[in-house]
Amino acid sequence: MENTREKLAARVRLPNQIVDRLRDRILSGELREGVELIQEALAAEYAVSRAPIREALRQLEAEGLVNSAPHRSAIVSEISVPDITEIFELRALIECELLKLAMPKIQDHHLARADEIIRLSYASKGLAKMPDWGELNWQFHSALYIAAERPSSLDLLRQLHQKARRYLRLHMVVTHGIARARQDHRRIVELCAERNLDEGIPFLRTHILDAGRDLASAVLARSAGERVT
Repeated sequence: MENTREKLAARVRLPNQIVDRLRDRILSGELREGVELIQEALAAEYAVSRAPIREALRQLEAEGLVNSAPHRSAIVSEISVPDITEIFELRALIECELLKLAMPKIQDHHLARADEIIRLSYASKGLAKMPDWGELNWQFHSALYIAAERPSSLDLLRQLHQKARRYLRLHMVVTHGIARARQDHRRIVELCAERNLDEGIPFLRTHILDAGRDLASAVLARSAGERVT
């Protein structure tokens, strides 16, 4: 019986492990837009059967990182400006509401956790060695919003942040946005410590929407440059 449970657990873990590896390769830019992901090749690379590869690709498709292709396995999805705009607009709507609910309830340990994450973002120089910015960004924001005590809204927001991880990585690369993001995050913590809703909500909205606009502009410019070359 115990052996059966272990086998079942292993079958669950294996696709998740492959998802994590492929996701990291896509988010880091190693696997660029339009790259074909062939099941047989991936199965050989990871020394597994095609079944966990198929399951991993289905999960990545649900996250918007790959698209199914007729008569092929899957391709890495293109970075879409409309998707960027929609994701960041949805983030602004949900996060401003969560911050409005959270700010009166925020305690010192919430602020300390947010400060700790800001310090982690300074831990390494350069994107290559820095921890995943998308994950750090989620940890920072959720450390404050958790005080709102709205678990369903927070779970929905987590899914949006997961979709935005790829775009955030690109944002840091093409717009050199790390310094601005760190500065904004420090200001958000200050405004939360002051319980300053009047300034905090507009500041957060601008922080999110500006990042989306900067990224959309950078993606358009990069696409135009690639077409010229």
